[in-house]
Amino acid sequence: MREKVEKYTALVVQPEVTVARTRDDIYKNLDRYCHLIDFGVGYFYELPVRLIVFPEYFLQGVTTPGKGEDSLKEFMKKAITIPGPETDVLAEKAKEYGVFIAGGGVVELVPEFPDRWFNTAFIIGPTGEVILKYHKWHIPATIGLGTSPHDMMEDYSRVFGDDIKTRFPVVDTEIGKLGCMTCHDGATPEVSRALAFNGCEVICHPVALQEVEGVSRPWDFWTFTRRTRAHDNMCYLLGSNWGVVHYDYYPRAFCPGHSLIIDYTGMILRQASYPAEQIIGATIDIEALREHRTIANHNMWIDVRTEGFREMYEQTIYPPNLFPPGKPPRTLADKVEGAKVAMAGLYERGQFTPPYGYEPEDMPGLLEKRVKYAQETGRLRKG
Repeated sequence: MREKVEKYTALVVQPEVTVARTRDDIYKNLDRYCHLIDFGVGYFYELPVRLIVFPEYFLQGVTTPGKGEDSLKEFMKKAITIPGPETDVLAEKAKEYGVFIAGGGVVELVPEFPDRWFNTAFIIGPTGEVILKYHKWHIPATIGLGTSPHDMMEDYSRVFGDDIKTRFPVVDTEIGKLGCMTCHDGATPEVSRALAFNGCEVICHPVALQEVEGVSRPWDFWTFTRRTRAHDNMCYLLGSNWGVVHYDYYPRAFCPGHSLIIDYTGMILRQASYPAEQIIGATIDIEALREHRTIANHNMWIDVRTEGFREMYEQTIYPPNLFPPGKPPRTLADKVEGAKVAMAGLYERGQFTPPYGYEPEDMPGLLEKRVKYAQETGRLRKG
């Protein structure tokens, strides 16, 4: 019989992030984060902290289209290995306090594929070991040059495995079954569903979600989609965003906070709904979650009738294997090629209807024109 999981406090850290240009900048970020950990575990001493979640790109930052856009070479200069000296700093804190530390968006150099970097989430256990690594699946064309496993699916699968448990790992721990999904992964249902399929109870969700994407009201798609991911999978969801960023080409509130902790019914327990450095904490009750899953009424898994939906995934939408070994994405414009293929398929199949004056075959070309215009006018980096 399993041992009872006692209630504990989980923290979500909404930090100030400096976009790193050098290794020293990474360590400056880390030094601040260690002090925030010290504060959080001290403040919530009565129901001890067992889990701490940091946002996406919290170590190195990220750049976006425009004058400040980094090339692949510039990203690779600040790529790190996991585990490595940088994550060892957090490992010492994990051992000191007996906590699990999660974070994501790490610009990771993977030795098996040294010509590129992966957007990596991780969990460090109380022993200081890295007990989970996850490579972000849904990487949009508009930000970051990280490679998705889907971008080189055949070669990636040969090295790391070709099954859903490998692609979307969940680790069984004394504080529950933990998994990670990163930023854009949470905008659609599939990744959280895969984690829940693998048994996940607490989704650690690092993000670097910009205000231009709708973090605040009136749209605030961030909150309603993440509440849905938690509700549909009956999981806790701990979403951590930047509070403030320091980079010459960004407004300070580029990613304006709104970090949150959501319970397994989709209810928000805590939210830091402003652009500032902050820590939020809430009680995690795994036994209550497990009890909730025993109730048939409004159970979001037992009523799933899979047979009626298989056709939705029989045809490719975004094409796999676009960036195999030797052909990494070098600019954000490179990554738009996949979006063009996806667009063509959606219009050809009649899932999307073109605006007035356009035919389905026109639509990929429209996207291409926008990219060329952006490159010619200095809005998007050329190769």
